[in-house]
Amino acid sequence: MRRDFSFHSDGTTCRGWLYTPAGGRRSPAVVMAHGFSAVKEMRLDRFAEVFAEAGLACLVFDYRGFGASDGAPRQDVDPQAQLADYRNAISAARTLPEVDGARIGVWGSSYSGAHALMLGALDRRVRCVVSQVPMIDGWESFERLAGVEGRAALVEQLTAERERIYAGGAPAMIPVVTAGTDFAALPTPDAWEWFQMMARTAPAWRNQVTLRSLERLLDYGPGRFVDRIAPTPLLLIVAAQDFLPLDIAERAFARAGEPKRMLVLDGGHFSAYEAPQFATASREACEWFVRWLR
Repeated sequence: MRRDFSFHSDGTTCRGWLYTPAGGRRSPAVVMAHGFSAVKEMRLDRFAEVFAEAGLACLVFDYRGFGASDGAPRQDVDPQAQLADYRNAISAARTLPEVDGARIGVWGSSYSGAHALMLGALDRRVRCVVSQVPMIDGWESFERLAGVEGRAALVEQLTAERERIYAGGAPAMIPVVTAGTDFAALPTPDAWEWFQMMARTAPAWRNQVTLRSLERLLDYGPGRFVDRIAPTPLLLIVAAQDFLPLDIAERAFARAGEPKRMLVLDGGHFSAYEAPQFATASREACEWFVRWLR
């Protein structure tokens, strides 16, 4: 049902898992990757198992520079490079004898939920999109987390980092999460709790990213592309108590064309990965893929 799988992305080997459903038929496929700094062992196997049970092949992978994949620099979150990895994963999936290359869907969560929106808008090989708790607009989302002054201070810090790297310095590293009030990429208590829990089952995860990853996050605004996704079907799964503001997702969804659906889960940003909300999130995503890919 699951085997190791690798593919090349811009000269770098990305590694992951290929799930194939029982029966030996050519199947629709879902291409999946994780969010900001996360790796495939952080609950993606659970979602892929649900999808495979419903007759969907799944290609689950780590981005270049993360987890099991090759690539340097390590722990450097670059949304454009990650989008290229997704698109190359789609190309790889379409070469497989087990996969019907005309029926490819993408699933993403958090930062990869943002990527899923971009893929739906830009890559017409994608026939169905599920975007779970996505980062819609980095600039506005960070203001909601840190305030205008906090964002301005970060921009000043990132400008100094850019000039330091230009002068020959190595990229500075920061924690992804912290337990207290120290500076981190995801400075929320629920982020600390979830990543610490997941670290026990995902030894390849590292609690660090480059500081310049936040510059790219501030620049990233997938919500600007939402109205280009149609006529590709879009399921948007959001969380009512997410640290990524619900109203930003609602505004983006309003601009999306049909067919579309929005599901609001009770809980915070990480609730979709855990019981009881995992059952709802995985079932609704699975039903959406089955409806539009089969």
